[in-house]
Amino acid sequence: MPERISEVTALLAEVLAPRAPLTVIVDGGDPGAAAAFASRLAAAFPPASRAWSIDAVLGLTGPGAGGSDSALNVLEPATDRILVYLRGGPGNRFTAGDGERRAQVVIDHRDPQWPVIRHVHPDLADPDRWYLSESRAFFAARAANWDVKFGDDLPAYAQAVREAGVRPGDVVLDVGCGTGRALPALAGVVGPAGRVIGLDFTPDMLAEARRAGRDTAATLLVADARRLPVATAAVDAVFAAGLVNHLPDPVAGLAELARVTRPGGHLAIFHPVGRAALATRHGRTLRPDEPLSETRLAPLLAGAGWTVTHYEDGADRFLALAVRG
Repeated sequence: MPERISEVTALLAEVLAPRAPLTVIVDGGDPGAAAAFASRLAAAFPPASRAWSIDAVLGLTGPGAGGSDSALNVLEPATDRILVYLRGGPGNRFTAGDGERRAQVVIDHRDPQWPVIRHVHPDLADPDRWYLSESRAFFAARAANWDVKFGDDLPAYAQAVREAGVRPGDVVLDVGCGTGRALPALAGVVGPAGRVIGLDFTPDMLAEARRAGRDTAATLLVADARRLPVATAAVDAVFAAGLVNHLPDPVAGLAELARVTRPGGHLAIFHPVGRAALATRHGRTLRPDEPLSETRLAPLLAGAGWTVTHYEDGADRFLALAVRG
């Protein structure tokens, strides 16, 4: 919808205009997408920003690949240049590139009529300026079909819950619960003496959880995972499926999960497919510096007060377990 495109380009113009003059380079996406987005972005800047240069750039030949690669792979960020990368759809020429890592702004552009900002470098804007509104836009557009698309994941969720260290009588948070696929399994483990609370910042996702009847298994709350409305050391376990990769600051997010968990409490970080399969699904290159890689996650958790007890990144699931120190 044109309104969504206008929202995104207006937000970027608001964030970037004070930095003029400089050059904005837009790349990635399906063929022609960068040029179209660059045109819309240029139009969003106020007349006073005439010193701006906003361009789309053509893909370059990747080394040894014989195909197209993102120009952002060879353009390093500079003080007078902003790199914007569009994550594209099926026709994306740059799925094997690494331009996204170098970009200061990343936009999910798989639906050109519904672009969503997924990353803004903190030097450009504090996450509070864009994170909640853009993340809600991303998930709200997908909520109605989420269970249709991923409904066969329920057995994998149930198995992860059985391994998560949850016990009868526990108070458990499902942070970023989405449509609540883990809630019935969690409720089944904690039993009538326990309590399950599902939190998500997208009301549309929680509405789908209620439509599926999963509100009978848990209390549902609209909440930001970075600022949980829960007292310190109040819960016995946290279940977090597909959460960490969506946080603008994983370190702060893991620390907030630790804050609400009692000493000796448990954390399960889960995804029903492994990292490699998920990267392929999203059309991006798997990198060793990502928060959920084995070499990065253990120190991130340790710094937040957790001790890793299990790490598994297979073809059919990702599961990391930790205990609160």
